[in-house]
Amino acid sequence: MVPMIYSLYGFAIFFFIFWCAMWLIHLVAIFYGKYRLHNKPTAIDSDVPLPGISIIKPLMGVDPNLFTNLETFFTMNYPKYEILFCVEDDTDPAIMLVNSLMEKYPKVDAKLFIGASLVGVNPKINNMNKAYDAASYEFILISDSGIKMKEDTLLDMMRFMSDKTALVHQMPFTCDRDGFAGTLEKIYFGTAQSRIYLTADFIRINCHTGMSALLRKSALDDIGGLQAFGCYLAEDFFMAKAFTDRGWRITICSQPALQNSGICNVNSFQARLTRWAKLRVAMLPLFILVEPLSECMVIGAGASWAVNILFKWDVLGFYLVHILLWFICDWILLSIIQNGSLPFNKFDFVVGWLFRECSGPYLFLLALFDPEIRWRSRIYRLEWGGIAQEIKPRLKL
Repeated sequence: MVPMIYSLYGFAIFFFIFWCAMWLIHLVAIFYGKYRLHNKPTAIDSDVPLPGISIIKPLMGVDPNLFTNLETFFTMNYPKYEILFCVEDDTDPAIMLVNSLMEKYPKVDAKLFIGASLVGVNPKINNMNKAYDAASYEFILISDSGIKMKEDTLLDMMRFMSDKTALVHQMPFTCDRDGFAGTLEKIYFGTAQSRIYLTADFIRINCHTGMSALLRKSALDDIGGLQAFGCYLAEDFFMAKAFTDRGWRITICSQPALQNSGICNVNSFQARLTRWAKLRVAMLPLFILVEPLSECMVIGAGASWAVNILFKWDVLGFYLVHILLWFICDWILLSIIQNGSLPFNKFDFVVGWLFRECSGPYLFLLALFDPEIRWRSRIYRLEWGGIAQEIKPRLKL
């Protein structure tokens, strides 16, 4: 009987400590986000020329926002850069769109590469490899097709690229979009995602996502270039890990990445979150335990039981106060990241926030019981450590 009581108190102490740690993460994200994000760039020394940047844009297919997104790369306020578009299939309709933009902006140095190199199972790496080999400059910006840029984004990213830094990346966020799916995306990336992302950057833990990342090419070449990461689907994580293992710094810039994909619905968004969860579990198995406990509803239930065991506090009252405070902190953090008026009212936020918090644990369980990764027309199986095997190869060379 006595060992059982000790075990009970041990679990209660664990839940309570984990709950306190989550609140510390909330506070760090809020204060660090306020300090780090949306800072005005310092004056640029005109006597020191800015280094050139090669922008690699892997493309596949066309969505309603692709033209608008790509056009923002032709109108950036940066003195020297090139845009290297990569298309795997010579029948891809994105080719026509890219050609029209190059004709519209003839003064911008832009090139189109058609056809992929087979250097691994990762289709993004295969698609980009030719452009990477042809890049003219020391710094490489890898940018997904759904990213929309501001005119000064390159300047913002470059000012964080110190001599000891190999990677500057943008924290994922979204453009303002109509509809419940757009609201849900903004809530997720402005709360659950950014809370962990900002805290990880503050304590210098690898949190890199590769949707918009500025790389030092010489540092990447020293570890084998892009092709060295062709065996992974989460090439961004392993690339950042390789940098930090060699003593390089990685950091976020002050502007979040503005995702603006033309496909915006709840099903595709949840499929994306499930795919990311599968990758995290394969790369870091500890997430099987940690990730569910980081969810508001789950850790709140555990902490409510814990404080009842330890302090005899009311379970329901504690749980409701926990949810309310978590909700308020998420609203504050989202407002900081938005840096302006939100495109929805407080009622929409309540509905979207509750939907996200309640569906999060379900999506994680779905990822555990269906480990195969489906990306566009391809299917992959992950091994522990993150190495991927393509089940149905469909690469056209």
